[in-house]
Amino acid sequence: MSLDQAGPATLPEAGPTSRKPGRTAGGAAGRSGHSRRGGRWWTPWLFLAPALLLFLYFKFIPMVSALTMSFQDVQPYLGNKWVGTDNYATVLQSDGFREAAWHTVVLAAGQTAGSMALGLVLALLMEGQGRRLGFIRSAAFLPVVVPIAVVAELWRIMYHPSSDGMLNSLLGLVGLGPSGFINDPDSSMASIMVTGIWRGAPYDMMIFLAGLTGVDRGLYEAAKVDGASRFQRVWHVTVPGLRSVFSILFILAAIRGLRVFTEVFLLTNGGPDGSTEVVMTLIYKLGLEQNRLGVGAAGAVLLFLATLVLTVVVHLLRRRESK
Repeated sequence: MSLDQAGPATLPEAGPTSRKPGRTAGGAAGRSGHSRRGGRWWTPWLFLAPALLLFLYFKFIPMVSALTMSFQDVQPYLGNKWVGTDNYATVLQSDGFREAAWHTVVLAAGQTAGSMALGLVLALLMEGQGRRLGFIRSAAFLPVVVPIAVVAELWRIMYHPSSDGMLNSLLGLVGLGPSGFINDPDSSMASIMVTGIWRGAPYDMMIFLAGLTGVDRGLYEAAKVDGASRFQRVWHVTVPGLRSVFSILFILAAIRGLRVFTEVFLLTNGGPDGSTEVVMTLIYKLGLEQNRLGVGAAGAVLLFLATLVLTVVVHLLRRRESK
């Protein structure tokens, strides 16, 4: 057979019909992939929609309303009157607000330092993968999941000022006299601080445990070979390795301390003699007990701004250190 005769039989047809199936399949695959991708973008928002609606109705709308009320003399059923910044001036010039702000700063600083220190100690003691350690960590975390109202009532019982109270009985065993705790102006702030540390330390412990997994174990071995003690290994290896964790916990603990309300309200309600009055309890009394909603809203806005400034400052310092 000659080459001229075999040519037409062996060469495939390269007409338009040979490309159509490929283009059709590719186009169908492209449209199918596009439709799948187009159908996915709204799926997360669908699941988030209930929570977002709740946040919108119970958080964001009240925040905007509070900002508006802070510039008004709120008169329910009579109409609000615009007063400008008079509410802010009333709050800032009030002696009660200054004392409450100072108490809030002291309480926030004490609870932040105490919970972080105790949380780090607990994390170092409970670091590991043992089954018993898992049970102990779960037991230590219980104060975080217990409702704050139950925690406050529990500590109220332990702080009973009589000599047969729980903590006073323990003090009597070491020869110390009974203390008034939350009923004594000299010890009420420290008593509330201890309660906040007891409840916040387990939360910090869990975050420290997560951060300890990222610390290089080789550094511990190298420090041990160099003759470093256990405390030196913790101070020069563990603490620098947890620097980012410290900054995150500081922000969270500081915000938690600045917004403290429930334990103070349930244990002392700002007493005795205003020794534990904090900004949140003062705002509650101004807004709901004295029916000065505009002044209370102004105090809430000032507290929000203080929290925002603290968060931004810590974030900027953290970015500067990371460079």
